[in-house]
Amino acid sequence: MVASPGTMKPNFSLRLRVFNLNSWDIPYLSKHRADRIKRLGDFLNMESFDLALLEEVWSEQDFQGLRQKLAVPYPAAHYFRSGIIGSGLCVFSKHPIQEISQHVYTLNGYPYMIHHSDWFCGKAVGLLVLHLSGLVLNVYVTHLHAEYSRQKDVYLTHRVAQAWELAQFIHHTSKKADVVLLCGDLNMHPKDLGCRLLKEYTGLLDAYLKAQDFQGPEDGYTMVKQNCYVRQQDLSPFPFGIRIDYVLYKAVPGLYISCKTLKTTTGHHPHHGTPLSDHEALMATLCVRHGPPQQSPSPPHGPVEKSLLTRVLREARMELGLGIARARWWTTFAGYATGLGLLALVLLCVLAVGEGPSEVAMLLWSPSVGLALGAGAVFLFHMHETKGLCSIQAELQHALEKAKETQDLGPEPQLAPLPGQQEGDRDEEQ
Repeated sequence: MVASPGTMKPNFSLRLRVFNLNSWDIPYLSKHRADRIKRLGDFLNMESFDLALLEEVWSEQDFQGLRQKLAVPYPAAHYFRSGIIGSGLCVFSKHPIQEISQHVYTLNGYPYMIHHSDWFCGKAVGLLVLHLSGLVLNVYVTHLHAEYSRQKDVYLTHRVAQAWELAQFIHHTSKKADVVLLCGDLNMHPKDLGCRLLKEYTGLLDAYLKAQDFQGPEDGYTMVKQNCYVRQQDLSPFPFGIRIDYVLYKAVPGLYISCKTLKTTTGHHPHHGTPLSDHEALMATLCVRHGPPQQSPSPPHGPVEKSLLTRVLREARMELGLGIARARWWTTFAGYATGLGLLALVLLCVLAVGEGPSEVAMLLWSPSVGLALGAGAVFLFHMHETKGLCSIQAELQHALEKAKETQDLGPEPQLAPLPGQQEGDRDEEQ
């Protein structure tokens, strides 16, 4: 039986140490992969966090190796499987895991962009539920679609859609949770549309912005030029680095949660010279305690917050509208190309059956089949993309309408007492 915040002792306190890292564990592609994974296991063994959440562990063999190595300090572990390659998400916990779930994002890039490979990974969000000191703790780990190009970000719409699905998943699965914790590589800068949408809708707090003691690179950057594994051309628009990895959290009213310390690596291993990954690790110490109503955080959707939420919902709806227009254009184009390929096949069949030049028919048969199949696959994919974007846009529209209604209504006005009511109340008190 899990206790509610109101029934806890006034001096109740829970300390939670969390580790998060995009481990850059890509077989055959990542540099010094085996050595880095070994040193990562040694570091986690030495530090003994409450939770260690990892992204880009795309070798299940490496996960199993870490699981064996960390069996004593982290007896509970889980690997989230999805897609063709895998989500790359895994978690190691000092505490028993009560429940596990995951949600694979509807849209995740394009299958014909093979060199980016996000579509084959099946990017997802993983959820584990812990019961600690009478509290229900929902822990989420995720990895959103990569950006690749800041100037020509063809995946922006998909990433905004993923941010909305992530926010919705957290909203619907955390209703019984006392504490919510989200860690992962969001592939979004703090002021990006998807990041603002996620924070405004869920009310999650950014550990970097709230940390009482921060130790790490300037502005909390999680990819820095000092890291020898970072491709310098990726950071060319950003002279010092970027912040795309996050620890976000919140608690229900009646509980007060704070980030005591947040540490990040600074381009090298905490105890050795070589980095653990091309991303920097985040190490947060969170403190949860019972707080009287006046110490509890203000409601996440007050008047100002509702105005910000309405604005960001509008922006997201507009971005999805642009994405829908592009998807429909590609669907139409691929549909015409498919029809052209099928028409060519029909004509070639007629030539082959008739007395036409069969050599020409045989020569053009393979390109026509390739055109029909290739364009047909593109047509089906972008049809799926269009429907997915339309569905998410409808959800955003509904959320926007509800936010507007709440904003227009405002707080309920206090009713003035009826004539003589105050006197009657005084008489009763006397």
